Amino acid sequence: MLQCIRSWSHFAVCLLLAFGGLTAAATAGQAISVLDEVEQLLIDEPEYRETALQRLAARNKDDIVPALIQIKRFYRASRAFDQLLSDLTGVEGARTWHEWMLWLEANPQVRPFDDFDVFKANLYQRIDPRFGIFLYKDVEHRIRLEEIVWGGVRKDGIPALTNPKRIAAAEAGYLTDGELVFGVSINGDTRAYPLRMMDWHEMFNDVIGGVPVSLAYCTLCGSGILFETAVEGRAEAFVFGSSGFLYRSNKLMYDQQTHSLWNQFTGRPVVGTLARSGLELKTRPVVISTWADWKARHPGTTVLAQDTGFERDYTPGKAYSAYFASPDLMFPARLDRDALKPKDLVFALRASPVEKAWSLKDFTGGKVINDTAGILDLVLIGDAATRTVRAYRADGRDFSKGADAELLVDATGKAWTVTEDALVGPAGEALTRLPGHVAYWFAWAGYFGKTGELARPGGTSR
Repeated sequence: MLQCIRSWSHFAVCLLLAFGGLTAAATAGQAISVLDEVEQLLIDEPEYRETALQRLAARNKDDIVPALIQIKRFYRASRAFDQLLSDLTGVEGARTWHEWMLWLEANPQVRPFDDFDVFKANLYQRIDPRFGIFLYKDVEHRIRLEEIVWGGVRKDGIPALTNPKRIAAAEAGYLTDGELVFGVSINGDTRAYPLRMMDWHEMFNDVIGGVPVSLAYCTLCGSGILFETAVEGRAEAFVFGSSGFLYRSNKLMYDQQTHSLWNQFTGRPVVGTLARSGLELKTRPVVISTWADWKARHPGTTVLAQDTGFERDYTPGKAYSAYFASPDLMFPARLDRDALKPKDLVFALRASPVEKAWSLKDFTGGKVINDTAGILDLVLIGDAATRTVRAYRADGRDFSKGADAELLVDATGKAWTVTEDALVGPAGEALTRLPGHVAYWFAWAGYFGKTGELARPGGTSR
């Protein structure tokens, strides 16, 4: 979400002016609600702000803290504003919005006042009126509304690619061999989606091998996850877009049918009409590969055409190179487990008995790792340099490298062929490919760290 506002101070002024009509109740001497008091802090008149701060301080309840933290992002806080936050929370000293958001995440016992959902909806509709289809009074939610933050773009400001135009590998002269692509193969239909283009779109909706799928790519957390979008009991497959909102530095995607917000990392709806539905999208295997390796393995592959219908500079690294190169996060997210650095890459196995991740460093130089996830035996084949990892069931077998990259050898000396669907043995037996994806450590640890397992370094690599 780097395609964002260049001057936060300029935006804050515009936002405050937009709230200029909220003074009527106060000037008329009428009793005003907590919602009105809090929104009065956004008026571009110092005397009204200070009066509201005094009344809120006299009220002395911490249920306004989440709203104050939201306001602090867009408004240059006065000493009185910072003092009120300090008094209500017991936290000494002025803090940045980023620091306060980390504090908020760590203090779920602080509950917002009853009309906080209205406050949040009003606030963000000043940025984009269409945000009102996501946030509104009494909206159902499974995550804390106070932790939802704006990512710097409007609804669909990062436009999804839906049934995008594709070309044959031989026509893709714009790609160089060393560039990275998301590789997907379903029922013999093999396609490549270059990261240089997906950085700008972060989502595609497509039908591959007859299966409706979406690749939900959160650049902020380094994860491209392939979801099946046809769900039992629903007449149509879901079609997803980028809402413009984040939760713990992870994108909240939305479905076009109900406009519910979904957690990109878990594939579950978390805000809106589907929030209590219990739905969870099924994950499919996806791999990051160099273009050279992908087209060598799959000469019949198709790949995205640069003619997407959107004006973007698809030069490699143009969108996010600075963020990818930095050790820092752009948006607040706590990291309780320090086994790895926040933006170290891991391979996350999905749809297994337990959530498990392997540091990508374990695959340095190209490795075959035999391991388990719960009661499941598996083998992983990877190369840290290209962020390439594939995982397969092993069913009690141990494997080592074969004569080339497309072969593994089991303990009996039998050669198995590596395909996108399975490991195929000499007698035609198959060991199924398992879904998984690469992600930054902070994102995996944030969602699965409390119950999931980080593999011990190296496993039983060969």
